[in-house]
Order: sequence, then structure tokens, then C-alpha cells
Amino acid sequence: MAKIVRIAGPLIEADGMQGRKMHEVVRVGDEALIGEIIRLNRDVASIQVYEETGGLRPGEPVEGTGRTLSVELGPGILKSIYDGIQRPLNLIREKSGDYIARGITVPSIDHSKKWKFAPVVKEGDSLIAGDIIGEVKETEIITHKVMVPHGIKGTVENIDEGTFNLDDTICILKDDSKKHKLQMMHYWPVRKPRPITEKLESSVPLISGQRVFDTFFPIAKGGTAAIPGGFGTGKTVSQHQLAKWVDAEVIIYVGCGERGNEMTEVLEEFPHLEDPESKLPLMERTCLIANTSNMPVAAREASVYTGMTLAEYYRDMGYNTALMADSTSRWAEAMREISGRLEEMPGEEGYPAYLASRLAQFYERTGRVICMGSDGRIGSTTAIGAVSPPGGDFSEPVTQNTLRVTQVFWALDAKLADRRHFPSINWLTSYSLYAEGLKGWFSENVSKEWTSLKTRAMTLLQKESELKEIVQLVGPDALPDKERIILDVARMLREDFLQQNAFHDVDTFCPLDKQYRMLKIILQFYDRALVALEGGMEPKDIADISVVDEIAKMKYIDNNKFAKESENILKNIDKQMAVKKEGSTDKKIAVNEEESTDKQMVSKKDGD
Repeated sequence: MAKIVRIAGPLIEADGMQGRKMHEVVRVGDEALIGEIIRLNRDVASIQVYEETGGLRPGEPVEGTGRTLSVELGPGILKSIYDGIQRPLNLIREKSGDYIARGITVPSIDHSKKWKFAPVVKEGDSLIAGDIIGEVKETEIITHKVMVPHGIKGTVENIDEGTFNLDDTICILKDDSKKHKLQMMHYWPVRKPRPITEKLESSVPLISGQRVFDTFFPIAKGGTAAIPGGFGTGKTVSQHQLAKWVDAEVIIYVGCGERGNEMTEVLEEFPHLEDPESKLPLMERTCLIANTSNMPVAAREASVYTGMTLAEYYRDMGYNTALMADSTSRWAEAMREISGRLEEMPGEEGYPAYLASRLAQFYERTGRVICMGSDGRIGSTTAIGAVSPPGGDFSEPVTQNTLRVTQVFWALDAKLADRRHFPSINWLTSYSLYAEGLKGWFSENVSKEWTSLKTRAMTLLQKESELKEIVQLVGPDALPDKERIILDVARMLREDFLQQNAFHDVDTFCPLDKQYRMLKIILQFYDRALVALEGGMEPKDIADISVVDEIAKMKYIDNNKFAKESENILKNIDKQMAVKKEGSTDKKIAVNEEESTDKQMVSKKDGD
């Protein structure tokens, strides 16, 4: 019989493990704690335990289950709150109270609940892996599509319609002499990517309603993004905003090693949030995975794989899914701790040598794809990972290795956060490699001016950065008038466009049309200001016209009324610039006449 021979925190070693395989789930000790084999050396297995190991003793038994770490896939996943290995926290609380008891076993999905199953195929139909056999109304928003599991094909011999639980047989497929009994649920190993037919190019944006993301650094559906930033820069709030507002049908939010109070905020807030499309609770299309910093470290390492597998499952139904991982640095720290317990040779800053490949394997599971099945349906999985570099140092290994595999870099800046500029995305260091491929979509669906306006705005912000060095030395008054106008317009872009209030009823979400119109207004102000400048108007007078206040408040105008209001603001820009220009010219002429009169009087006195 296999038994424990060594204990090192979350890592134990057991001998007598002949016949076991890598990543097999085992039961450890008298309390049957959940563990996973991560190394085999002859008959000795190294096992990472997903529960607290305090109190375990050498000699206690270890039993294999014959199954790798897997998740249950079927109706009932959405609206659930799981720990890192897909144990529902609400059921655990009913059994053990506010703290998770060791060795507790609860089903991931309720197997006793009845679901109304409506078939979409009939007897005699020939099916392959990935084909949809029927539908279940999982929530008010999401219809769950029951698919033929991978590795199975055949002709429908029998299919039933009615109300069933997850263990009931709903369909029988006959493949030659074999018969496959299909249920509404199946298992899938979390570390194995779900297969696809073909990966497509990233040509459709994932709209978030956040101006700095959508306008300047867009992410595509099926894309990858990293949000690195130090403590207090707004990583979690940015993740929350993306989870609330992105136009993906299904959201998987993984709180990986974050502080308990931050995760509590998510757990309390999400059930009360309203889905912008259906006006129903956002939880109707959301699954939360909570593995806080005081939970076992090994489960933290598994939580991101659990989240990705759930996202892939709904992608295979043809949905656009978005995975929020907050934060992958805590995941990497869990890998570092387990690697240290295994006595592996450390890499840079103590992280394991395979850190880069693990990060790449995780992010490469994303994509916009043609799903398995004969209908050619398209789905996508987008991954947005927060990174918490110590001291905000972006040169540390997790950030650098993440940037090598992600296509979007949203750099949070502590200086912007200190100035209360949120989201504190640094527009000079961030980038998106999807911007070029998304040009056509924005041109076709928003405006043909979209790319040119964005380029002009970014040029002004870069010019402002260059001018700031001169301003710090000699002050803004020493600059030429045109460059003082650039400073004023760049300030508008920063404060009136890039800044966005996540807690304001209107400004929390900004549709693309409104983003385009806001940018157009600011740049039209810039164009008219240059014309007025040539006509004799002073930069100070341009900054004092009343339309400047209208521009500052335009972000708070109701989204449905903005199209009409934006036209009024554009008219006011033209009108007020023209009036001020004339006034300034008249004033200048009057001053010249006074100076001329004074000179004549002085000449007369001299002559006398």
C-alpha cells in the first residue's frame, strides 16, 4: 500500500506508487485530502496537495483515483462560485461553515437538479465529436448547448426529450458495434487544451466601453492582454470594469491569489450588477473562481487552468468568452514555491526555469476559432491577465515573459494613479499589436476617420511629453503660441477623454460612437484654435471660451443623447472661435489706434 514518506508544506512524497501516472489525482492521508502527482521517480511520487497539510504524518495512506485533475462540464456552471479546483464554495460553506474544512468532498455541479432538454437532432442523424445534440436553458441569458464529447462519433439510435439530471442518458450513438450513452455532463482534464478545427485571424475587436482601451489600445476577440502595475495602480478595478462591460457572452473571473477583501468585493458586487444587454443580473452569464492568498498555494496554481477550461467549454458552444485572471504573478509565485519544494534548479529571481513555457501554454489556449463539429460555428476565448510586479518593476521575469506572449500591453502607471488619473494606463508605454488588423473593422463599423483621429490624438500626446521637459525649465509662457495650444488640447485628451470614472452611472461605459464623437470634438477644437491663432487670437483667450467647459463635461452626457449634443458642441466651437477672433482683432486695432494717437501727441509736444 502507498504511504507518505516525506512532508514539505504543500508537497508530500509517497512510495509504493507503482502504476500511477503524471497529473493523476490522489487522496492523501486519513482525511483523504485532494492531491495531484507532479513528479514520478520509480515508485516514489511527488504530490502537490490542494488542501492544508498541517497534521499529516509519515505512514498515512495515499490512494490513487485513476483520473487526472479534471473539471465537470455541463449545465449549472454559470452563476457558480468555485475554489481553484472547481469545488462550489456555497456548498462547502453549508457543510463546514465560513472556513473550508479539510477533506471535504462536494460535487462541482448539482447532479440532482433536473434540466429541460430539447434535442436538435433526430434518430438516424450521423454525428461527429463537437456536434450539438440538444439545448438546455442554463440561465435566462445563456442557452447551454450539449455536445458530443471528443473522441465519440456515430449515428443517433435514440434521443429523448424531457427533464433529466446530469447522470441520465439522453442520447445513444451507435458506432459500428459500439454504443455510446451520452449524458448532459462530461469530464475534461484542466491541463489539456480542448481541440479546435481551425484558428482564425484576430479581426474583430472585444469592445469594453473603456476609452483608453477601445480607442488607443484595442484587444481582439480571441486575443491576449496583460495589465501590469504596482500596488494601488488600479489592476483589480480595471479587471472588474472589463468583466462587467466587454461584449463577450460568457465571463470567467479567476481571483488567483488576490487579497480576500478584494475577492469579497467581487463576490458581493457581481450578483447585483446588471447585464447591459438583457438588464438581468450579470451573474446569469458569469462564473467566479476564488482562490485567495490565504487558500492553499497548490490550488492557486490549478485555478487558472480550471478557468481556462471552463472558458474553452463555452467557446466550443459558439460563444465569445472572456477570462480575467487576477493575478498571474500570484500564480507564478505558487509555481516558484512548489518548484522550491521539489528542489529544482531555480531560474531568474528564484522562479522555475519553465516559467516562460507555462505562461505561453496558458495564453496560447486563447483564440477565435472554428469549433469542433460539422456546423462550422465560430467561438472565441480572450484572456486578460493582471500582473503584479514587485515595486512596479516591469523588468522582473513574470512581466517580461508575459509580454513575450501577449499581444496587448496596458501599462499601469503609479504616477498617474497618484494624480488620481484612472484608469492609470500610460499612453506612451502601452501598445496593441492588434491595432493594425482591426483598422478595417473600425473603419467599416464606426467611421472611416477612426484611425486618422486616433493617430492625430496620439501624436499630440507624444508632443506634449516632449514639451513638458521645456516647460519644467522655462515655463509654458516661453513656448510659441502654437505649442501652448498643443499643451491645452493634450490636457483635454488626458482629462476629458482618457480619464474615465468607473463609479459614475454614465461614464462607466462609453460606446464606440460616443468615443469617436468625443475625439472628433477635441480635435476639431484643436483645428479651429490654430485658425483662430493665425487670426490674432491669444492662447489665453482660446482657453477661456465657454465651450471648453462643455468639452470637459461631455463625458457625463447620456449616451443615448450624445449624438445630438455633440453636434451642438461642434457648432459652439465654430461660433465661439469666430466671435472671439473678431473681438480680439478689434481690440488689437483699438490698441494700435491709441498708441498712434499717443505718438502724435508726443511729436506735437516735441515740435512746440
